[in-house]
Amino acid sequence: LIPAAMFRDPFRKDPNKLVLCQVLKYNRKPAETNLRRMCKKIMEMVENQVPWFGMEQEYTILGTDGHPFGWPSNGFPGPQGPYYCGVGADKAYGRDIVEAHYRACLYAGVQICGTNAEVMPAQWEFQVGPCEGINMGDHLWAARFILHRVCEDFGVVASFDPKPIPGNWNGAGCHTNFSTKEMREDGGLRAIEESIEKLGKRHRYHICAYDPKGGLDNARRLTGHHETSNIHEFSAGVANRGASIRIPRSVGQDKKGYFEDRRPSANCDPYAVTEAMIRTCLLSEVGEEPTEYSK
Repeated sequence: LIPAAMFRDPFRKDPNKLVLCQVLKYNRKPAETNLRRMCKKIMEMVENQVPWFGMEQEYTILGTDGHPFGWPSNGFPGPQGPYYCGVGADKAYGRDIVEAHYRACLYAGVQICGTNAEVMPAQWEFQVGPCEGINMGDHLWAARFILHRVCEDFGVVASFDPKPIPGNWNGAGCHTNFSTKEMREDGGLRAIEESIEKLGKRHRYHICAYDPKGGLDNARRLTGHHETSNIHEFSAGVANRGASIRIPRSVGQDKKGYFEDRRPSANCDPYAVTEAMIRTCLLSEVGEEPTEYSK
């Protein structure tokens, strides 16, 4: 175990720490699940462009039986509509869990910056960022760990499955906001549009990088319905929640800022997602395989 990032421990309190580690195998090579090492290398190649990320982590609260928290035991709640950012015991299921998670993240030093009830009942979202470079993955993984640990205290389970309930219910994503120093400065919209053009030419590579099963998990979610784009097509637009890439309305007006990639699934690895975005947008890679760089 190679210590990589450290946070205050919100469960045992100071002076205890939570330590995020990279995992190496017996031969000192990174374990297959250790995507941090390559991500860090790629981030170091572009640090002069000051890449910022913000990730919006959606998740579903389940009972230990796998049934969504607060749902009737033998059926379904009323159709979607009143739950998104809703209030009231009949609309928001599990807010005390969400609030406890938020406070624990603040104590730990995680760059958490918001939370809201989502479209499907018992589904929530928290936002982490802005984080620079490798910190994005570190802080999101820490926030996920803390969420699982908080849910344990409440006797429930947090699921990052991108489509926990089949049918006419929203799936769960991890929308990723991205900008560089150039994009954030006056006239940055041009750099944003150039990046989106590059992303459009490399759609398949990104779909493969945006969930742990190379796109199979996301295929259940990216149907073109329920505020998603179709997994087989790339699209972009201002304030369009059904596009692959959304330019916020304020960014379209200010001609600078950031853009949002709406394709990553809720169970994505943030190191894989942020690395893929840097490779395509800033290193101008093309094709369906990542470029190998010499040490």
